[in-house]
Amino acid sequence: MPKQKPKANDFDLEEKVIAIKRVTKVVKGGRNFRFTAIVVVGDGNGTIGYGTGKAKEVQKAVGKGVESARKNLFKVPLRKDTLWHEVTGKYKAGEVLLRPAAPGTGVVAGAATRIIAKVAGIKNLLAKSKRSSNPHNLVKATFDALRQQNTAGMVAKRRGIPLNQVFNG
Repeated sequence: MPKQKPKANDFDLEEKVIAIKRVTKVVKGGRNFRFTAIVVVGDGNGTIGYGTGKAKEVQKAVGKGVESARKNLFKVPLRKDTLWHEVTGKYKAGEVLLRPAAPGTGVVAGAATRIIAKVAGIKNLLAKSKRSSNPHNLVKATFDALRQQNTAGMVAKRRGIPLNQVFNG
């Protein structure tokens, strides 16, 4: 049976704005101002998505971002309240290293990654952003890393071996 994509209507989603930026287009009659927003939505239990929106008003840009994020949801496999394994995500110049942390550590991460972890329901995480500090690249790199998460069961199934052999070699 194929893996089904989570639908936005199935969850009570929390919305968080990561960045809002005013952009300008210079035309013959002057300057046209617009806003662009990066938004993350999640249920606090491993289901998350992100989206971007552009509009002449901030609220409309955020609304479009939320709508886009709800269309791009996916499930992150969590181990209690942290990740299963260390992983590096990359997107263009952005690179993010995510490491599972011991209970009680909290989320030690930069602004964008911290917001994503909170919305996803990750309570213990160590993160390091390398290279770019552009919020667009960091968000996409963080999501790339989260998409690479595998449980022990997923690894066993992919290799075609029993679960206990994954740990015992």
